[in-house]
Amino acid sequence: MSYKKQLPGKIRKIREIKGFSQDYMAMQMEMSQRQYQRLESGKADINMSKLEEICKTLEVSIDQLLGFDEKYIFQNCNNAFGRENEYHNHFPQQLEELYRERIKHLEEEIVYLRNMLKGKL
Repeated sequence: MSYKKQLPGKIRKIREIKGFSQDYMAMQMEMSQRQYQRLESGKADINMSKLEEICKTLEVSIDQLLGFDEKYIFQNCNNAFGRENEYHNHFPQQLEELYRERIKHLEEEIVYLRNMLKGKL
């Protein structure tokens, strides 16, 4: 499943853990509750700037949001000094996909701005 399909559920779960309502999120992001609900339900696309705004409101980094998984893999390890827990978080592929999308967006913006400058010179 792609990160875009998983993202709305991760956003919803983090929002619930933080105790934020959809109304609060919408107010902080200067949109209607209905618009926010569409983002969280996956009915509206979440672009990079919207993702950054969501992360800011949730007080998490993009890495933390993408890497969030309520089903972390806990592996109990016994060693000579006692018991330790290892936490495995599998999100590098999602992060790479997000960075590629961001790079593409920035490249398009550079082309647009260069064209604007050419027209003004």
